Amino acid sequence: MTVPSITPLALEDVFGQDPWWIILIKTVMIFVILVLLTLFNIWWERRVVARMQHRIGPNVHGPFGLLQSLADGVKLALKEDIIPKAADKAVFLLAPVLATVPAFVTFSVIPFGPEVNFFGTRTPLQLTDMPVAVLFVMAIASIGIYGIVLGGWASGSTYALLGGLRSSAQMISYEVGMGLALVAVFLYAGSLSTSEIVAAQDKFWFGLILFPSFVIYVISMVGETNRAPFDLPEAEGELVGGFHTEYSSLKFALFFLAEYINMATVAALATTLFLGGWHAPFWIDHLYSGFNEGYWPVLWFFGKLLSFIFLFIWLRGTLPRLRYDQFMALGWKWLIPGALVWILAVATIRAISLHGGIDREYLLIAIGIVLVLLIALSFWPARADEDEEAEAPAAPSRPGSFPTPPMPAGGAVRGAAEPLTFRSPTTTVPAGTTED
Repeated sequence: MTVPSITPLALEDVFGQDPWWIILIKTVMIFVILVLLTLFNIWWERRVVARMQHRIGPNVHGPFGLLQSLADGVKLALKEDIIPKAADKAVFLLAPVLATVPAFVTFSVIPFGPEVNFFGTRTPLQLTDMPVAVLFVMAIASIGIYGIVLGGWASGSTYALLGGLRSSAQMISYEVGMGLALVAVFLYAGSLSTSEIVAAQDKFWFGLILFPSFVIYVISMVGETNRAPFDLPEAEGELVGGFHTEYSSLKFALFFLAEYINMATVAALATTLFLGGWHAPFWIDHLYSGFNEGYWPVLWFFGKLLSFIFLFIWLRGTLPRLRYDQFMALGWKWLIPGALVWILAVATIRAISLHGGIDREYLLIAIGIVLVLLIALSFWPARADEDEEAEAPAAPSRPGSFPTPPMPAGGAVRGAAEPLTFRSPTTTVPAGTTED
């Protein structure tokens, strides 16, 4: 089934024409869906991780423990609200709101389905759309960074401040890679409107055609949402709880809510831009055209969204946390240069195919060559570092010195045959012996 493309003029005709009560219903439904989705995702994460670790998970409150998240929310609401003496009270209270409100607003341009008959009125299953809808999502989502940074700064705690600074550096770094990953989508769709991008994927999903962009986006969205293995701003072993260390009660719940809604936002954006949005998966609409009509597409959309949520949970249950320098190097040294090279390749191939003419076979061959080059480049520096480390001579060690770990890239290393000793002002005692 071919979905007709929506031109910028048609956007004005389709969106903004609904009665006020339909707009109000859509707004309330988006709010309710996001809150219920957050409660479900928290329960689902606990159940899945418990299954991975051979535990039971929540199973008391409600059937299968489904009301456990609701019970936790009530508990947070009833807990004592504490504001530190050293905190800047106004900013301390404003920060959770700044983090939560943008998370809700970004869903206003996400298409849940095509036009349907809604209480006798034809309306799209989308609150609104605009010619620069994807840029709107990126701009509004970046405002949430201010809530995290200001929350860490206003807490009057060193640990919270360090967590806020980490989070800001992490989000800014991975937003660059995320934005570059979307450029190839804009080139193929010819638009920044979310509804037009979905309409452009009626035959092939961009996740298949632009697979490197899809991979870069998925890695960037995990870093953008501070999720494991990239949850450095909340590293409890180093920063206690990160930017929300001093928060409690409903203010902590707002930060928690913002994190899970941001997970749903990046998953919904990935579904919209790379997996055909609300289109039926595996092209089963060829069997029955009604799968892309009415309210069926809502099922496909949330199925794809929940698959990304499961990916978040799977990564948290299997991968250890990265070191901070490794994490930043991944973003700046690999994702961003790789995205730039891929954009250049896609733009060149797109220009040739549109103006000069190129067969699809040659197009696929060119994409394969680019992938091979990217994979080869990813292994090249690692091999060079290994060779440097292997050729680096070991520095001589002094008798009776303290043991030190080996330094990277040819730094001073301790001799392997040297016995472990401890120095004192008067004597040296070999390890494993005692002194009377």
